[in-house]
Amino acid sequence: MGKITAQITDAHKQFIASQKLFFVGTAAAKGTVNVSPKGMDSLRVLSPNRVIWLNVTGSGNETAAHLLENDRMTLMFCAFEGKPLILRLYGTAKAYHPRDAQWEEFIHLFPALPGSRQLFDLEIDTVQSSCGMAVPLMDYQGDRHELNEWATKQGEEGIAEYWSRKNRKSIDGFETSIFDTKLT
Repeated sequence: MGKITAQITDAHKQFIASQKLFFVGTAAAKGTVNVSPKGMDSLRVLSPNRVIWLNVTGSGNETAAHLLENDRMTLMFCAFEGKPLILRLYGTAKAYHPRDAQWEEFIHLFPALPGSRQLFDLEIDTVQSSCGMAVPLMDYQGDRHELNEWATKQGEEGIAEYWSRKNRKSIDGFETSIFDTKLT
């Protein structure tokens, strides 16, 4: 049923490209384990051992905080339609902010999304597939537009103020480096 490989295969790459949703998991040494759903055409496979994904403003900023202490990351994709499959990408990640040179190198790979705050660059060491036969079949109806509408309405100044209030620290009180140039 399941299989472990050292890299993304062409079949994996096609599966990833067809997914509308993926999940990211991170954790610091102590505190809350974070699992977040992601969508919005925000992930690109750069090579068999590297993916990059765009993170937009959210109610928290756990992933960025965790990576400052522990660079491990897992991405999970589930087939909600078609042939059953679960695919996990395990590795180590770095965060790039709009202030970083790497931001300019990669941001052009994504559609312009208001409130974009980080790019996460995952270097993959293990790829695991599993059957996914217990994952329900679900119909994709479309993307939600509320977050983009909210971020557009806030404008750059409003987003920066929101980041200052809501994204500067994780729920466990860890710094996220969203404004700190010394930590990245």
